Amino acid sequence: MTESALQGQFESIAGWLFESQSAIAFTGAGISTESGIPDFRSPGGVWSKNRTVYFDEFLNSEADRYEYWRQKSQTHVEFEAASPNSAHRVLVEWETEGKLSAVVTQNIDGLHVEAGSQNVLELHGTAREIGCLSCEKRWPADPWVQRFLKEDRVPSCPDCSGLLKHATVSFGQALPEEVLQRSIELASNADLCFACGSSLVVHPAAGIPEVTKRNGGRLIIINRTETPLDHLADVIIREPLGSTLSQIQQFYMDRC
Repeated sequence: MTESALQGQFESIAGWLFESQSAIAFTGAGISTESGIPDFRSPGGVWSKNRTVYFDEFLNSEADRYEYWRQKSQTHVEFEAASPNSAHRVLVEWETEGKLSAVVTQNIDGLHVEAGSQNVLELHGTAREIGCLSCEKRWPADPWVQRFLKEDRVPSCPDCSGLLKHATVSFGQALPEEVLQRSIELASNADLCFACGSSLVVHPAAGIPEVTKRNGGRLIIINRTETPLDHLADVIIREPLGSTLSQIQQFYMDRC
């Protein structure tokens, strides 16, 4: 695609955003790679170097709980070092201007919240917190990770001795029903959906942008690679997210 054609797409999207009454953003790992967090599926990513610890394994095996904590402690270092990038910040601006009703994210890194987004629906939870599976109390993750690294053993809940786990959804664990249903409701009512940095293959989360399209809204997919929903998209952009959203924002501001 020529530069002029790409700029034309940005201008068209900015026009749709300007007219929108209820846009949402659906984000995946690709929005955080520019913050230095590797895509889990990419070569060298977590999933290429470690085996998956399923939820039932975590519940039933002390050795698997240790492996889970070992892996999570590795990714914790990356999350703690990362900061929101320009893509995160543009979404905050759109929310502040009343154009974006919510960010629905597959990410567990917490960067949307750190950037300042107020209405963030974390479908897969957050790695910024540790939760007890018994009493459901939560704490900031960093002290617990540091304790694990120092003591080299899996901690237990100080209140009820229950199992402690990052407040994220593991393989084999159900998504939080309230968060999923709220996300579907927002997608149903949205007139514009930005699907940003997601391969759109992990269900049920990946079906949320399709809900917007099926209910008459526009779908914009910004992702480096093809997705199963490309045939539904009004516009597909294969450019970096930070610069793409920033340029759309510039065209949008020119209209204001």
